[in-house]
Amino acid sequence: EYFAGKVHAWGLVQDRSGKVRRRFEVAIEGGWEGEEFVLREDFVYDDGEQSQRIWRIRKLDEHRYEGRAADVVGVAQGLAYGNALQWRYTLELPLDGRVWHIQFNDWMFLHSEDVLVNRATLTKFGLRVGEVTLFFQRAATSGGDA
Repeated sequence: EYFAGKVHAWGLVQDRSGKVRRRFEVAIEGGWEGEEFVLREDFVYDDGEQSQRIWRIRKLDEHRYEGRAADVVGVAQGLAYGNALQWRYTLELPLDGRVWHIQFNDWMFLHSEDVLVNRATLTKFGLRVGEVTLFFQRAATSGGDA
């Protein structure tokens, strides 16, 4: 429900020592297409790089979700309870002419109706290689009372 419509996000990537390596912003738009929730993410990084990820997400039952995207290896697994969602997946990340498979363990917490905070731990071979911190703000909706 949170991602239905437009959402703006901003965040940063830290290496395992805590040094900030990248900052980025994301324009997000989500909506249902039949049985799938389609989430389009357009990233702009502080160095000018741009990328897009399109998630196709299915709700499996009251608490479980699965998702797919072109740069995700296999299937992402989600588990939601209360105001928290854990989202686990392996992402193909190009770096220095190679493609690395990095495991993401995202924890998203709904802070208020319009604000969501995400903290992700990145691992490779079971070792922590970095973290991503991301803040989401839902776009204001029109048509309400002034």
